[in-house]
Amino acid sequence: MARALANSHIHRHSGSRYRRGEHRPLRLLRRSAITLLLAVIALVSPAGPAHAEPTLAEIEAELDAQWLKLEPVIEQYNKVHSELKANEKKAAALDEKIRPLSLQANLAADEIGEVANRYYRTGPSSELNALLRTGSPTSLADQLVVLDRISKRRQEKITAVLETRDRYLAERQTLDELITKQQAQDKTLAEQRKTIDAEIKRLERARNAAYQSTGYTGGSGASGPCPAVSVGGAAGTAVRTACAQLGKPYVWGATGPNAFDCSGLTQYAWASAGVSLTHYTGTQWNQGSSVSRANAKPGDLVFFFSDLHHVGIYIGNGLMVHAPRAGQPVQMENIDNMPLAGFKRVG
Repeated sequence: MARALANSHIHRHSGSRYRRGEHRPLRLLRRSAITLLLAVIALVSPAGPAHAEPTLAEIEAELDAQWLKLEPVIEQYNKVHSELKANEKKAAALDEKIRPLSLQANLAADEIGEVANRYYRTGPSSELNALLRTGSPTSLADQLVVLDRISKRRQEKITAVLETRDRYLAERQTLDELITKQQAQDKTLAEQRKTIDAEIKRLERARNAAYQSTGYTGGSGASGPCPAVSVGGAAGTAVRTACAQLGKPYVWGATGPNAFDCSGLTQYAWASAGVSLTHYTGTQWNQGSSVSRANAKPGDLVFFFSDLHHVGIYIGNGLMVHAPRAGQPVQMENIDNMPLAGFKRVG
Protein backbone atom coordinates (compact mmCIF):
# COMPACT_ATOMS: atom_id res chain seq x y z
CA MET A 1 0.00 0.00 0.00
CA ALA A 2 2.77 2.36 0.90
CA ARG A 3 4.55 1.44 -2.33
CA ALA A 4 1.37 2.14 -4.31
CA LEU A 5 0.96 5.50 -2.72
CA ALA A 6 4.60 6.30 -3.33
CA ASN A 7 4.30 5.25 -6.95
CA SER A 8 1.14 7.30 -7.29
CA HIS A 9 2.94 10.33 -5.83
CA ILE A 10 5.86 9.88 -8.19
CA HIS A 11 3.55 9.57 -11.18
CA ARG A 12 1.73 12.72 -10.16
CA HIS A 13 4.90 14.71 -9.88
CA SER A 14 6.44 13.31 -12.98
CA GLY A 15 3.21 14.06 -14.82
CA SER A 16 3.36 17.64 -13.60
CA ARG A 17 6.93 17.93 -14.68
CA TYR A 18 5.99 16.50 -18.05
CA ARG A 19 3.17 18.95 -18.50
CA ARG A 20 5.37 21.87 -17.50
CA GLY A 21 8.13 20.64 -19.74
CA GLU A 22 5.62 20.26 -22.52
CA HIS A 23 4.13 23.84 -22.31
CA ARG A 24 7.13 26.01 -21.45
CA PRO A 25 8.85 25.63 -24.84
CA LEU A 26 5.57 26.51 -26.50
CA ARG A 27 5.28 29.68 -24.47
CA LEU A 28 8.85 30.66 -25.23
CA LEU A 29 8.32 29.96 -28.90
CA ARG A 30 5.17 32.04 -28.94
CA ARG A 31 6.90 35.00 -27.23
CA SER A 32 9.82 34.81 -29.64
CA ALA A 33 7.44 34.80 -32.60
CA ILE A 34 5.61 37.87 -31.30
CA THR A 35 8.86 39.72 -30.67
CA LEU A 36 10.09 38.87 -34.16
CA LEU A 37 6.80 39.97 -35.68
CA LEU A 38 6.94 43.33 -33.89
CA ALA A 39 10.51 43.83 -35.06
CA VAL A 40 9.51 43.13 -38.66
CA ILE A 41 6.56 45.54 -38.39
CA ALA A 42 8.83 48.23 -36.97
CA LEU A 43 11.23 47.77 -39.89
CA VAL A 44 8.67 47.85 -42.66
CA SER A 45 6.27 50.46 -41.20
CA PRO A 46 6.96 54.23 -41.46
CA ALA A 47 8.18 55.71 -38.18
CA GLY A 48 5.58 58.52 -38.25
CA PRO A 49 5.48 61.80 -40.14
CA ALA A 50 8.95 63.40 -40.34
CA HIS A 51 9.17 67.16 -39.87
CA ALA A 52 9.91 68.54 -43.33
CA GLU A 53 11.78 71.81 -43.72
CA PRO A 54 9.55 74.55 -45.20
CA THR A 55 10.03 75.24 -48.87
CA LEU A 56 11.18 78.60 -50.22
CA ALA A 57 7.67 79.33 -51.48
CA GLU A 58 6.23 78.58 -48.03
CA ILE A 59 8.76 80.88 -46.35
CA GLU A 60 8.03 83.70 -48.81
CA ALA A 61 4.29 83.21 -48.25
CA GLU A 62 4.81 83.36 -44.48
CA LEU A 63 6.89 86.53 -44.84
CA ASP A 64 4.19 88.11 -46.99
CA ALA A 65 1.51 87.15 -44.46
CA GLN A 66 3.56 88.46 -41.54
CA TRP A 67 4.27 91.66 -43.42
CA LEU A 68 0.58 92.42 -43.78
CA LYS A 69 0.50 92.49 -39.96
CA LEU A 70 3.85 94.17 -39.40
CA GLU A 71 3.81 97.05 -41.89
CA PRO A 72 0.80 98.84 -40.34
CA VAL A 73 2.65 98.81 -36.99
CA ILE A 74 5.77 100.14 -38.70
CA GLU A 75 3.84 102.98 -40.33
CA GLN A 76 2.12 103.78 -37.02
CA TYR A 77 5.58 104.07 -35.47
CA ASN A 78 6.64 106.38 -38.33
CA LYS A 79 3.52 108.50 -37.74
CA VAL A 80 4.01 108.89 -33.98
CA HIS A 81 7.76 109.43 -34.33
CA SER A 82 7.41 112.13 -37.01
CA GLU A 83 4.64 113.90 -35.06
CA LEU A 84 6.72 113.75 -31.88
CA LYS A 85 9.72 115.33 -33.61
CA ALA A 86 7.49 118.06 -35.11
CA ASN A 87 5.94 118.86 -31.72
CA GLU A 88 9.31 118.93 -29.99
CA LYS A 89 10.44 121.42 -32.63
CA LYS A 90 7.31 123.55 -31.99
CA ALA A 91 7.98 123.46 -28.25
CA ALA A 92 11.55 124.67 -28.76
CA ALA A 93 10.26 127.51 -30.97
CA LEU A 94 7.74 128.54 -28.29
CA ASP A 95 10.49 128.56 -25.67
CA GLU A 96 12.42 131.00 -27.86
CA LYS A 97 9.36 133.31 -27.88
CA ILE A 98 8.53 132.93 -24.19
CA ARG A 99 12.03 133.63 -22.86
CA PRO A 100 12.38 137.29 -24.03
CA LEU A 101 8.75 138.09 -23.15
CA SER A 102 9.25 136.96 -19.57
CA LEU A 103 12.47 138.96 -19.36
CA GLN A 104 10.76 142.03 -20.84
CA ALA A 105 7.87 141.82 -18.38
CA ASN A 106 10.22 141.41 -15.41
CA LEU A 107 12.38 144.34 -16.50
CA ALA A 108 9.37 146.58 -17.02
CA ALA A 109 7.96 145.70 -13.60
CA ASP A 110 11.35 146.36 -12.00
CA GLU A 111 11.56 149.69 -13.83
CA ILE A 112 8.19 150.86 -12.47
CA GLY A 113 9.27 149.92 -8.98
CA GLU A 114 12.58 151.69 -9.39
CA VAL A 115 10.95 154.91 -10.69
CA ALA A 116 8.53 154.96 -7.76
CA ASN A 117 11.26 154.28 -5.21
CA ARG A 118 13.53 156.93 -6.69
CA TYR A 119 10.70 159.48 -6.74
CA TYR A 120 9.80 158.96 -3.13
CA ARG A 121 13.43 158.82 -1.99
CA THR A 122 15.02 161.67 -3.94
CA GLY A 123 12.24 163.46 -5.74
CA PRO A 124 11.42 163.45 -9.45
CA SER A 125 14.05 162.17 -11.88
CA SER A 126 15.04 164.11 -14.97
CA GLU A 127 12.44 162.09 -16.90
CA LEU A 128 9.72 163.03 -14.43
CA ASN A 129 10.99 166.59 -14.16
CA ALA A 130 10.42 167.11 -17.86
CA LEU A 131 6.87 165.84 -17.57
CA LEU A 132 6.21 167.71 -14.38
CA ARG A 133 7.49 170.98 -15.87
CA THR A 134 5.28 170.50 -18.92
CA GLY A 135 2.22 169.80 -16.81
CA SER A 136 3.30 172.44 -14.21
CA PRO A 137 2.11 170.36 -11.24
CA THR A 138 2.35 172.44 -8.07
CA SER A 139 1.40 169.90 -5.45
CA LEU A 140 2.37 166.44 -4.41
CA ALA A 141 -1.02 165.22 -5.58
CA ASP A 142 -0.35 166.55 -9.10
CA GLN A 143 3.05 164.88 -9.14
CA LEU A 144 1.53 161.58 -8.06
CA VAL A 145 -1.00 161.79 -10.86
CA VAL A 146 1.84 162.17 -13.37
CA LEU A 147 3.68 159.25 -11.82
CA ASP A 148 0.49 157.21 -11.95
CA ARG A 149 0.07 157.99 -15.65
CA ILE A 150 3.65 156.91 -16.35
CA SER A 151 3.08 153.72 -14.41
CA LYS A 152 -0.18 153.03 -16.18
CA ARG A 153 1.40 153.36 -19.60
CA ARG A 154 4.16 151.01 -18.58
CA GLN A 155 1.71 148.69 -16.87
CA GLU A 156 -0.31 148.49 -20.08
CA LYS A 157 2.83 147.44 -21.90
CA ILE A 158 3.57 144.87 -19.25
CA THR A 159 0.00 143.56 -19.46
CA ALA A 160 0.25 143.16 -23.23
CA VAL A 161 3.58 141.37 -22.87
CA LEU A 162 2.21 139.07 -20.16
CA GLU A 163 -0.88 138.23 -22.17
CA THR A 164 1.26 137.23 -25.12
CA ARG A 165 3.61 135.25 -22.88
CA ASP A 166 0.72 133.49 -21.12
CA ARG A 167 -0.82 132.55 -24.46
CA TYR A 168 2.47 130.97 -25.48
CA LEU A 169 2.75 129.26 -22.10
CA ALA A 170 -0.72 127.76 -22.54
CA GLU A 171 0.29 126.49 -25.98
CA ARG A 172 3.47 125.10 -24.47
CA GLN A 173 1.52 123.27 -21.77
CA THR A 174 -0.79 121.70 -24.36
CA LEU A 175 2.26 120.67 -26.38
CA ASP A 176 3.93 119.24 -23.28
CA GLU A 177 0.91 117.04 -22.60
CA LEU A 178 0.84 115.87 -26.22
CA ILE A 179 4.61 115.26 -26.25
CA THR A 180 4.37 113.20 -23.05
CA LYS A 181 1.62 111.08 -24.60
CA GLN A 182 3.54 110.66 -27.86
CA GLN A 183 6.76 109.79 -26.03
CA ALA A 184 4.88 106.96 -24.28
CA GLN A 185 3.45 105.77 -27.62
CA ASP A 186 6.87 106.06 -29.23
CA LYS A 187 8.41 103.95 -26.45
CA THR A 188 5.69 101.29 -26.72
CA LEU A 189 6.03 101.08 -30.49
CA ALA A 190 9.83 101.01 -30.21
CA GLU A 191 9.50 97.99 -27.91
CA GLN A 192 7.15 96.38 -30.45
CA ARG A 193 9.80 97.15 -33.03
CA LYS A 194 12.25 94.88 -31.19
CA THR A 195 9.75 92.01 -31.32
CA ILE A 196 9.05 92.71 -34.99
CA ASP A 197 12.76 92.85 -35.81
CA ALA A 198 13.32 89.52 -34.07
CA GLU A 199 10.49 87.90 -36.04
CA ILE A 200 11.76 89.36 -39.31
CA LYS A 201 15.29 88.11 -38.63
CA ARG A 202 13.97 84.63 -37.87
CA LEU A 203 12.06 84.50 -41.13
CA GLU A 204 14.97 85.94 -43.07
CA ARG A 205 17.36 83.34 -41.69
CA ALA A 206 15.00 80.61 -42.87
CA ARG A 207 14.59 82.40 -46.19
CA ASN A 208 18.34 82.78 -46.72
CA ALA A 209 18.92 79.12 -45.89
CA ALA A 210 16.24 78.11 -48.40
CA TYR A 211 17.75 80.34 -51.10
CA GLN A 212 21.19 78.87 -50.49
CA SER A 213 19.85 75.33 -50.75
CA THR A 214 18.12 76.08 -54.06
CA GLY A 215 20.85 78.31 -55.46
CA TYR A 216 18.18 80.86 -56.45
CA THR A 217 19.33 84.47 -56.31
CA GLY A 218 16.67 86.31 -58.24
CA GLY A 219 13.93 88.60 -56.94
CA SER A 220 10.27 89.15 -57.60
CA GLY A 221 10.60 92.62 -59.08
CA ALA A 222 9.89 93.58 -62.68
CA SER A 223 12.69 94.15 -65.16
CA GLY A 224 13.18 96.82 -67.80
CA PRO A 225 14.16 100.48 -67.98
CA CYS A 226 13.63 102.66 -64.95
CA PRO A 227 11.76 104.95 -65.29
CA ALA A 228 9.52 103.08 -67.70
CA VAL A 229 8.36 106.38 -69.23
CA SER A 230 10.54 109.46 -69.74
CA VAL A 231 9.50 112.41 -67.59
CA GLY A 232 10.97 115.83 -66.84
CA GLY A 233 10.66 118.48 -64.15
CA ALA A 234 10.45 117.80 -60.42
CA ALA A 235 8.61 114.51 -61.01
CA GLY A 236 11.45 113.37 -63.27
CA THR A 237 14.00 114.18 -60.59
CA ALA A 238 12.01 112.24 -57.99
CA VAL A 239 11.55 109.22 -60.28
CA ARG A 240 15.20 109.07 -61.32
CA THR A 241 16.24 109.32 -57.67
CA ALA A 242 13.91 106.43 -56.80
CA CYS A 243 15.29 104.36 -59.68
CA ALA A 244 18.84 105.00 -58.45
CA GLN A 245 17.98 103.21 -55.19
CA LEU A 246 17.16 99.86 -56.85
CA GLY A 247 18.78 96.98 -55.00
CA LYS A 248 19.24 98.81 -51.69
CA PRO A 249 17.96 96.94 -48.63
CA TYR A 250 14.70 97.41 -46.83
CA VAL A 251 15.14 98.56 -43.23
CA TRP A 252 12.05 99.78 -41.45
CA GLY A 253 12.28 103.33 -40.20
CA ALA A 254 15.09 104.05 -42.70
CA THR A 255 14.96 107.12 -44.93
CA GLY A 256 18.17 106.61 -46.92
CA PRO A 257 20.60 106.94 -48.41
CA ASN A 258 21.73 103.37 -47.75
CA ALA A 259 18.43 101.71 -46.81
CA PHE A 260 14.72 102.51 -46.91
CA ASP A 261 11.26 101.56 -45.82
CA CYS A 262 8.33 102.32 -48.14
CA SER A 263 7.46 105.87 -47.02
CA GLY A 264 11.14 106.59 -46.39
CA LEU A 265 11.87 105.89 -50.06
CA THR A 266 9.13 108.20 -51.38
CA GLN A 267 10.19 110.88 -48.92
CA TYR A 268 13.82 110.59 -50.06
CA ALA A 269 12.92 110.59 -53.77
CA TRP A 270 10.77 113.71 -53.56
CA ALA A 271 13.21 115.51 -51.24
CA SER A 272 15.71 115.39 -54.12
CA ALA A 273 13.17 117.46 -56.09
CA GLY A 274 12.74 119.97 -53.25
CA VAL A 275 9.41 118.61 -51.98
CA SER A 276 9.09 117.78 -48.28
CA LEU A 277 7.02 114.71 -47.36
CA THR A 278 6.34 113.34 -43.91
CA HIS A 279 7.77 109.91 -43.14
CA TYR A 280 4.34 108.31 -42.79
CA THR A 281 2.06 106.89 -45.49
CA GLY A 282 -1.14 108.33 -43.98
CA THR A 283 0.23 111.87 -43.99
CA GLN A 284 1.73 111.47 -47.47
CA TRP A 285 -1.75 110.52 -48.70
CA ASN A 286 -3.06 113.85 -47.35
CA GLN A 287 -0.11 115.84 -48.74
CA GLY A 288 -1.06 115.14 -52.35
CA SER A 289 -4.06 115.68 -54.59
CA SER A 290 -5.99 112.66 -55.86
CA VAL A 291 -5.61 111.50 -59.46
CA SER A 292 -7.30 108.61 -61.23
CA ARG A 293 -5.38 105.61 -62.50
CA ALA A 294 -6.09 106.72 -66.07
CA ASN A 295 -4.44 110.09 -65.36
CA ALA A 296 -1.54 108.78 -63.25
CA LYS A 297 1.90 110.04 -64.28
CA PRO A 298 5.45 109.08 -63.32
CA GLY A 299 6.26 110.64 -59.97
CA ASP A 300 2.79 110.16 -58.51
CA LEU A 301 2.60 108.32 -55.21
CA VAL A 302 0.72 105.03 -55.43
CA PHE A 303 -0.88 103.64 -52.25
CA PHE A 304 -2.05 100.15 -51.34
CA PHE A 305 -4.41 98.44 -48.87
CA SER A 306 -7.46 100.01 -47.25
CA ASP A 307 -5.42 101.39 -44.35
CA LEU A 308 -2.82 102.91 -46.75
CA HIS A 309 0.07 101.14 -45.04
CA HIS A 310 2.18 100.80 -48.20
CA VAL A 311 3.32 103.33 -50.80
CA GLY A 312 5.51 103.38 -53.89
CA ILE A 313 6.43 105.91 -56.59
CA TYR A 314 4.83 105.40 -59.98
CA ILE A 315 7.23 105.19 -62.94
CA GLY A 316 4.76 104.57 -65.79
CA ASN A 317 3.43 101.55 -67.74
CA GLY A 318 1.75 100.12 -64.66
CA LEU A 319 5.05 99.90 -62.77
CA MET A 320 6.35 101.46 -59.59
CA VAL A 321 9.55 101.58 -57.57
CA HIS A 322 9.04 100.67 -53.93
CA ALA A 323 10.69 99.22 -50.83
CA PRO A 324 8.54 96.09 -50.42
CA ARG A 325 9.53 94.49 -47.14
CA ALA A 326 12.39 93.00 -45.16
CA GLY A 327 14.27 90.47 -47.22
CA GLN A 328 13.37 92.18 -50.50
CA PRO A 329 15.39 95.16 -51.72
CA VAL A 330 14.09 98.30 -53.43
CA GLN A 331 12.72 97.13 -56.76
CA MET A 332 10.35 97.74 -59.65
CA GLU A 333 7.03 95.95 -59.46
CA ASN A 334 3.67 95.86 -61.17
CA ILE A 335 1.13 97.92 -59.26
CA ASP A 336 -1.50 95.21 -59.74
CA ASN A 337 0.40 92.82 -57.45
CA MET A 338 -1.22 94.43 -54.40
CA PRO A 339 -4.67 95.87 -53.63
CA LEU A 340 -4.52 99.40 -55.05
CA ALA A 341 -5.90 102.24 -52.87
CA GLY A 342 -5.20 105.21 -55.16
CA PHE A 343 -2.77 107.76 -56.58
CA LYS A 344 -1.70 111.12 -55.16
CA ARG A 345 0.19 113.88 -56.98
CA VAL A 346 2.72 115.93 -55.05
CA GLY A 347 5.13 118.65 -56.07
